[in-house]
Amino acid sequence: MTYTAPPRPPYKQLRRPVTDRMVAGVASGLGRYFAVDPTLVRVVFAVAGLLTGGLALLAYPIMWFLMPEEPADAPAWPHPAQAASPTVPPAAGAQPAPPTYPPAE
Repeated sequence: MTYTAPPRPPYKQLRRPVTDRMVAGVASGLGRYFAVDPTLVRVVFAVAGLLTGGLALLAYPIMWFLMPEEPADAPAWPHPAQAASPTVPPAAGAQPAPPTYPPAE
């Protein structure tokens, strides 16, 4: 008897998407990775920049340089096959799954 592991979705990657970007895609990439609205990430950048006298805004070009750009043929996160799969009811005492970005419709 052989054991086959259940299929696992691809791991999340912090990268700048080619769509849904305003300047370089840093805020959109962070929003997708942490499952929050990119507008909220942009507001946090702006407020942090105001509170630190602009010092926190140096993080943006650094992340722009360090975060790889998403390949054009890469699937959006969450993986489309994962979003289309039938849902299995959670086991007793299981934690609910965190919300995904962008919200599924």
